[in-house]
Amino acid sequence: MSNPSSISNSVIRIAGNSQDGIQSVGTMLARMAGRIDMDVMTYMTIPSTISGGPSIFQVHMGTATVLTPGDLADVLVAFYQHSYENHIESLRDGGVLIYDDTHVDPDLDALRQRRITPVAVPMTALTVETVGGTGTQKGKNIFLLGLLTRVYRLDYDKVAALVKEQFRGKDESVVRNNLLALEAGYAYQIGDVGSFFTFDIKPESGETNVTMTGNQALAYGAIAGGIRFGAGYPITPWTEVMEILRRELPRYGGTFIQTEDELAAIAAAIGGAYGGTPSLTGSSGPGISLKTEALGFAVMSELPLVIIDVQRGGPSTGLPTNVEQSDLSIALNGSHGDAPRVVLAAANVEDCFYIMIEAAQIARRFSVPVIVLSDQALATRLEAFPYPNLDSLVEEPSLNLATRESHKPYPLDAPTHHAPPGTKVVDGRYPTITGLEHDEYGNPSGSAQMHTRMTHRRSDKLRRLAAELPPPEVYGAKDARTLLVGWGSTCGVIRSVVDQSITSGEPLAALHLRNLNPLPPSLAEIFAKYDNVLVVELNEGGVNGCGQLGRLLRAETCQPQIRGITKSDGGSFRVSEVLERVRGILESTRRPATL
Repeated sequence: MSNPSSISNSVIRIAGNSQDGIQSVGTMLARMAGRIDMDVMTYMTIPSTISGGPSIFQVHMGTATVLTPGDLADVLVAFYQHSYENHIESLRDGGVLIYDDTHVDPDLDALRQRRITPVAVPMTALTVETVGGTGTQKGKNIFLLGLLTRVYRLDYDKVAALVKEQFRGKDESVVRNNLLALEAGYAYQIGDVGSFFTFDIKPESGETNVTMTGNQALAYGAIAGGIRFGAGYPITPWTEVMEILRRELPRYGGTFIQTEDELAAIAAAIGGAYGGTPSLTGSSGPGISLKTEALGFAVMSELPLVIIDVQRGGPSTGLPTNVEQSDLSIALNGSHGDAPRVVLAAANVEDCFYIMIEAAQIARRFSVPVIVLSDQALATRLEAFPYPNLDSLVEEPSLNLATRESHKPYPLDAPTHHAPPGTKVVDGRYPTITGLEHDEYGNPSGSAQMHTRMTHRRSDKLRRLAAELPPPEVYGAKDARTLLVGWGSTCGVIRSVVDQSITSGEPLAALHLRNLNPLPPSLAEIFAKYDNVLVVELNEGGVNGCGQLGRLLRAETCQPQIRGITKSDGGSFRVSEVLERVRGILESTRRPATL
């Protein structure tokens, strides 16, 4: 292994069981990186069974820009033999393997062939010695945190403060034992491994960072966007959003309720929206399926409703703890009849916060349901980003209860504006809310002409929104002949692919879509400039090799050079994986046709 004087970033993979607290130590490591102004991004896997099982937590942190959780690890920590055997191939050649020699017996010859440095650490035994018998499983993760603090030369006092925060509110003995484990790990003599991992000095940015997961960002973004009522039903991986809102909304004069099922949740949220301000519900794929009938009611009644879909593997109960982007079709079309709705997709954790503010603004302005797509990778991923300027962002909802001479909630020549319940209407023609087709006052109508006009005005909201969207930004080489298109959590991977392609002599460009319905303008003109448009997404390629967004773009733009790069194995794309797939497609298009 080479001995660089400093490094710009590093990838650490911790492999063990879900009961070992590796998520806690990985989270604290990521939060520490964010507090010292490093870029950071994480990736985790958790078993879908209640009894637990093998799990990993990967942290990519550094003083350079971090766009992905990392392909291969620089350091692999293995708690058990299965952790070593299942993940040794994820450690790069020349990397470092830190293993608990109480449970792991590595193949040292194989490690030498790959120039991997093995570091045996009796983590279990030393934790028992430091903390005592029953603290073994609860303390070795913190012992590891101390060890990594030493390896990466992090500020011990700041890490210790994080540990105290993590266990705030616990018995003093719990805090003391964890600090003892941290100190023992930091004091362990690991040789000169630390000399391999000294980070570059990064100039102070002067910014304060916040480090959070995508689910946390969605919840706090909803509050900042002025949402004060929500309803939901628990399902992985949406549940954390619900729990945060249930805890936090009352502090802002709001309410979140857990209902008996998914249909009740969206019905309650529709009622909240009728109360005068945008309301929220959410779920994952199975729950979104159950909500679609009532979603049609929200479209027909034109109420400001925000729906979060934290996608997971499907169909049915599918892969509850794995990532997939296979709910785009139901988000776009999941309802009977012509039921237009806005669909947005967050690109990263920071975007999860801002996209919720945008969703609430669109729902309020156009009186339309807005679906926000996230996924399991974003839900659990930790990222650091500049602290938002809340003074300029936070929406404080208010009700306009001013007396009205007359009120048409659905005027044919103006935008929809509902009057909150309690508003006095002088002419006594109070509006009606119904799922039936209706006239301008909301009264049920069977008129074919009225249905045609109302259907058009509901769809016209999306046309008006589309006209306001800026053309999407193209990233990468200006002379590229191949364009990569992505949405959702593939953003960082695609940008990294473009960056690597420019240095390798095969320049690529990229375009990332946040607005999926309506699509931004000028896509056909942009695509026409490229020989190949490759849509990278985490779902099944189907008959023609295009995934769900790829098929939509082919239909909308009629561009035959659109192809798909898809996968549905429950994992995120790696940079090397996408590069290999791109090169394979380009190579196949260069080959002369054979007779």
